[in-house]
Amino acid sequence: MELECGERPWGTYTVLEENKNYKIKRIEVKPGQRLSLQMHHHRSEHWIVVSGTARVTCGDDEYTVNVNESTFIPIGRNHRLENPGKIPLVIIEVQSGEYLGEDDIIRFDDDYHRCEAAAASCAEEEG
Repeated sequence: MELECGERPWGTYTVLEENKNYKIKRIEVKPGQRLSLQMHHHRSEHWIVVSGTARVTCGDDEYTVNVNESTFIPIGRNHRLENPGKIPLVIIEVQSGEYLGEDDIIRFDDDYHRCEAAAASCAEEEG
């Protein structure tokens, strides 16, 4: 079985295992990069740091997650993953929920201009 892999401006991901109720990914974030501030309507995520240090935004909280530590991102909560370090950040992400499609990502702020045009909050931040 061939693994699904993807390249993004912030790094790479590999889907390690999936079925209709969960998906497990290995995510590598380049030093100094971050994913978009986003949320999901249909899934929660659990992030386990295996290399590097993560800066996590979850709702109004911002905190650091180190190697062998984890954090939980509930359904409907704004969140962001950042790599403030000098080495690649590697996490294992476990998604679970009723729907795991990539079109369940609602972006509010993105360093790579990937917010949907309809998202007013993105337009305001870029303007």
